[in-house]
Amino acid sequence: MINQEDLTPFAYQFDNAIIKSISQYGSIKHFRKDDIIMDIGQNLTHVPLLLKGNIKVLREDLNGSELLLYVLESGDTCSMSLTCCMAKSSSKIRAVADKDSSVIMIPNDQMTEWFHNNASWRNFILQSYQIRFNEMLETIDTLAFMKMDERLFKYLTDHVKINASETISKTHQEIAEDLNTSRVVVSRLLKQLENEGKIVLSRNKIEVIAF
Repeated sequence: MINQEDLTPFAYQFDNAIIKSISQYGSIKHFRKDDIIMDIGQNLTHVPLLLKGNIKVLREDLNGSELLLYVLESGDTCSMSLTCCMAKSSSKIRAVADKDSSVIMIPNDQMTEWFHNNASWRNFILQSYQIRFNEMLETIDTLAFMKMDERLFKYLTDHVKINASETISKTHQEIAEDLNTSRVVVSRLLKQLENEGKIVLSRNKIEVIAF
């Protein structure tokens, strides 16, 4: 049984009945950075609620290249996993821990029951759908209308906002994988951004100094 004090990131979103039910039926799982939390093709039996950390949600093309759709923060859930759970279909996305993370896993049956019987849970689910939908639209707009250097700088500034830190501890290869491009391109564009006075590069670290 989960201690209700552990549910602080969700306290403002749920009423007491759901907080009590989550503590009763949920289970906490811990993941290290780069652990796969859910994978493409996996049959999902639980809905994740992110307690702490960040989770990258990715799509994969036929060649195995990944595209970052959005990043979940503390207090979020993954709407795409919700859809798969409710439809009892396999996962269409891959969720990977972007840093050490703790997740509450809610059984599908409970999620569905709460959706029909509790307004605070239903509102949370519907709002999550809207937020994730908006983020995916933003991803599509970025791909369609931004040049790679603009996409890269947006990626860096978004990362700063999510982590509340101007220092990004990622390799050029990790960034390239998130943006579905090559490490050589990322390295060249990062150097260009540094020459423009927007970032400072060091070993496996990037400091963003302009927004």
